[in-house]
Amino acid sequence: MKTALIALLLLAAAPALAAGALKSSPIDTPVLALKPGEWIWDADIAPSGPMLVVVNLSTQRAYAYRNGIRIGATTISSGKSGKATPTGVFTILQKNKDHKSNLYNSAPMPYMQRLTWDGIAMHAGNLPGYPASHGCIRLPLEFSKKLFETSSMGMTVVVTAKGDKTLIEPEMVTDNALLAPLSTKGAAADPRSDSLTAQEVSRWEPEKSPEGPVTIVLSTGSKRIVVYRNGVIIGRSRIGVAPGFDIGTRAAQFAGRDATGVAKWVYLGVPGYEARKGQNVEQDAIKQVTIPPQFYAQMRSIVGEGTTLLATDGGMVEGSTGKGQTVLESDR
Repeated sequence: MKTALIALLLLAAAPALAAGALKSSPIDTPVLALKPGEWIWDADIAPSGPMLVVVNLSTQRAYAYRNGIRIGATTISSGKSGKATPTGVFTILQKNKDHKSNLYNSAPMPYMQRLTWDGIAMHAGNLPGYPASHGCIRLPLEFSKKLFETSSMGMTVVVTAKGDKTLIEPEMVTDNALLAPLSTKGAAADPRSDSLTAQEVSRWEPEKSPEGPVTIVLSTGSKRIVVYRNGVIIGRSRIGVAPGFDIGTRAAQFAGRDATGVAKWVYLGVPGYEARKGQNVEQDAIKQVTIPPQFYAQMRSIVGEGTTLLATDGGMVEGSTGKGQTVLESDR
């Protein structure tokens, strides 16, 4: 009787393990602190723009970026010993939310996104906390749904592992980094490589990406602001922050200008901070951050409908004391 009861409990637990968490963890949860099956997702931070997924086999984590900004992160389970998941730069070749395996007794592979024609794909599956698949990249069910709905055919997926010198070092895909370490085609595009020099206050290069959706990332921890357009950094600047100001984690969307031309921003309901959704960003908070006038004018010229702003007290400078997410590992 006792044995039967234990078996019943194990059976009851199996679907939960396979499905993973039903909702996102708070946006500022350290990615390496996620337990098997847990994930983070907030596509509203960058509602449009080119997408990229980076899979780090060394840490069993995957990261989704849109318009250069991380919109999702998750635990995974990749190929076990003898069935290792291949590293490289792949594109989505096929999508099928009701796919069944052609190789393994028609095993269900929900929300399948194919990377190779010989059986490697991303799909929902069991997540025990270690590599356990036959080569595929297993994702939590709810995360896989969101990624499936957001991605498109041809989207780039980069798979890397420790010691893989042909791509990026997996250490570049840092635990809490919010900016993409690669371009949407998989080429090295480490945001650290184009940092401000010691003599520069700001840099503005709109010609690098003449059009597309705009996302702004601001770090009070490192006193930096970075502007993305269509997944490319077109501007960055040093900023001033009032002593003792703790911004936490906030995301907002541009909501037009008042009669005097002052920009209005409305909070997005990011995971863990849903109660803020729809509220106006407080002017008192805005006044705690100062931006060089020339850069502010340049940035103002491209802010419009759909522009989003992500603010964090995480640091952009390696070794900074900023809390929460790391926006960049190094931006000197």
